[in-house]
Amino acid sequence: MSPAPFRIYNSLTKAIEPFVPIEEGRVRLYVCGMTVYDHIHVGHGRAMVVFDAFTRYLRYRGWNVNFVRNFTDVDDKIIKRAHERGLDPAELAQNYIAHFHHDTDQLGLMRPDQEPRVSTSIPDIINMIKTLIKKGNAYEHEGSVLFSVKSFDEYGKLSRQNVDELRSADEETGKRHAADFALWKAAKPNEPTWPSPWGPGRPGWHIECSAMSCSCLGDKIDIHGGGVDLVFPHHENEIAQTECATGKKFATYWMHNGMLTMTSGQKMGKSLGNVINIRDALKEYPAESIRFYLLQNHYRSALPWSGTALSEALSMLARLYDAKEQAVRMGGSEKAEQVAQSLGTDAQQVLDLGLSFKEKLLKVLDEDFNTAQSLALAFELARAINRFAAHKKAKKRGGPVVAAALEGFDVLTETLGILGADPKAFQAEVKEKRLEAMGLDAQAIETQIAARSQARDAKDWALSDSIRDELNERGIVLMDTPNGIEWKINL
Repeated sequence: MSPAPFRIYNSLTKAIEPFVPIEEGRVRLYVCGMTVYDHIHVGHGRAMVVFDAFTRYLRYRGWNVNFVRNFTDVDDKIIKRAHERGLDPAELAQNYIAHFHHDTDQLGLMRPDQEPRVSTSIPDIINMIKTLIKKGNAYEHEGSVLFSVKSFDEYGKLSRQNVDELRSADEETGKRHAADFALWKAAKPNEPTWPSPWGPGRPGWHIECSAMSCSCLGDKIDIHGGGVDLVFPHHENEIAQTECATGKKFATYWMHNGMLTMTSGQKMGKSLGNVINIRDALKEYPAESIRFYLLQNHYRSALPWSGTALSEALSMLARLYDAKEQAVRMGGSEKAEQVAQSLGTDAQQVLDLGLSFKEKLLKVLDEDFNTAQSLALAFELARAINRFAAHKKAKKRGGPVVAAALEGFDVLTETLGILGADPKAFQAEVKEKRLEAMGLDAQAIETQIAARSQARDAKDWALSDSIRDELNERGIVLMDTPNGIEWKINL
């Protein structure tokens, strides 16, 4: 079966375009990864989760995806941080790579097919620089090598900037143009270096991704992804140096996610001192609620951040799990159409929405990967399930009616990695993480619930109600069920 067609916004053309692969049925996807001098924070997490979900979706739609995401483990920031801590830069980078894998595994991310590192890609980087010098696109000065932006007529085509108005942040001397940038940096005291035809040194930032992408995926790739903050200078420079080196168009589509923005309007960033690390967020919130937060807006939109962002995301996700739990509990073995006709409008609406959910979901994902609309469809279905669950016969006979809805939720899991846990397991993780954050103790709550049960047995309704009210004030909701008292956190 051929993979399903889809459309994606191309930052290069500023338009949503049909995806046409280089090779039939295959997607070559390269995403800029972490510069590993610190822990991954929620801002980084957006790109990681967006492209993880995008890859899941593509594979679900039948595409053979080769997903490459790099580690930048040679960089000025790494060297500076290592010196501050009295560590070897390679040791510091390796430590943070291990932390990254631990945190993203906890977050439910798949590992990419390839994770190249700068430190193990030096021969490829040197060879690309040699090619650029030979072609007249780069020049050596005092052991450093700089790219000549004037040698590439299309410089600025991604960011729509005029080259004559630009300056490079690189501090290397001997530039022929203010916007020329470093491909190779001559050795400095106390910095890691590698031998090269121009003397000992290390690569510049931009050439690293070009070399790693070409090594892993070939001279041409289908989609290059990353945060919108990388459009200039990083991705602009990648285009220039790669297309000059290979003589081919580098990436057909450029896909950029929007940034997390604070209430002040700033993006979240380590240099701004406003980060929330993923590892810290995972201590207080279920991993899936963080994933939900990062996918709730369209990937190209800015994503507002506040101190309540994850609590609000958890509350929304819990509503979906409540609906899923209601549906899972329903029994019955009749034909769905007969049950819906017998139980009325609410049953019929759940059946209709469930049967159409997959088609609607894939339609919005096929049109520029619209996760916001896909989650809106999930909430529409969840509301319908909850209305139907109020019917007195729903629990006994409603199973066939909600079966299609549960299958739809499974598609949401396969495409976005959302709603795949057992509802009870989800609630258990919520209790484990949120109780501690709320300063509550599960055993103390169980003790109060036992005291309430004793009061009810003794027909001391006033005490029973008092305990319920006290727990409710502390955010604990009690549910009297045929199997006894159950409780959950009010989100």
